Amino acid sequence: MVSKRLSREAGHRRKFLAIVDETPECERAVAYAAMRAKTTSGSVVLLYVIEPGDFQHWLGVEKIMREEAMATAQAMLDAQATKVRNTLGIEPELVVREGKPTEQIHQLIEEDQDIAILVLAAGASKEGPGPLVASIAGKSAAFPIPVTVVPQNLSDEEITSLT
Repeated sequence: MVSKRLSREAGHRRKFLAIVDETPECERAVAYAAMRAKTTSGSVVLLYVIEPGDFQHWLGVEKIMREEAMATAQAMLDAQATKVRNTLGIEPELVVREGKPTEQIHQLIEEDQDIAILVLAAGASKEGPGPLVASIAGKSAAFPIPVTVVPQNLSDEEITSLT
């Protein structure tokens, strides 16, 4: 169960949460979330999750790998944030977490009661729609807020017409 959403209360704004990762479709999720935020006077939160399985090494190596992962996360978030700023003129909130993606998404939604919609993008490859979109069907990963799934092949113009 999720805590009460505050996005409709006085002094709050509805937030659209988009996940930034290495998949080609994540850019479509960010574009849709940002456009919806702009058209509804809301805001957008961009989340990058560093998976912990990457750091099972000696202490010195683990520290370097963690720093590199953090630098990668920040660079990817900064690139997406720059696109949002330049195209729509809104300032996204950037969040980096470490852990399992679905757990970190759940935790962030619980912590930030203004997050009202999770935006994911479905990949168009033969491998399927992507791990987060596939996890929506699983009981353990079902998200406690509405989820919008954006097809990877939507153009900016098509996204604009839908928002």
